[in-house]
Amino acid sequence: MTKGQGFGFGLGKMKELTEAFKKAQQIQEGAKQLQVDLEQMEIEGQAGGGLVKVVVSGNQEPRRVVIAPEALNEGAELLSELVTTAMKDAYQKSTDTMRERMEELTGGLDLPSL
Repeated sequence: MTKGQGFGFGLGKMKELTEAFKKAQQIQEGAKQLQVDLEQMEIEGQAGGGLVKVVVSGNQEPRRVVIAPEALNEGAELLSELVTTAMKDAYQKSTDTMRERMEELTGGLDLPSL
């Protein structure tokens, strides 16, 4: 190592690294807020044209199931399928929402190569 070169990257790289650390801190703070937001969200999945609705939080915590009275006339097997389909719909919507929000949060994070 020659005198004055430090660890092999100059002040420009240090500035990039400092900016990357600042961005990482912002993302960490944003992630904490995102977790709070996801916990408060209510995302609805449906099946049977709304005969069965399942509500979950943004982080897939089950909240409630709503079954229309007319769905009870469909029989236990079909009702079970409707509940399962509504659960899958709610889960997928919740997962998509979480993914989109994380992409918004981390978008633009460009770590410098060392």
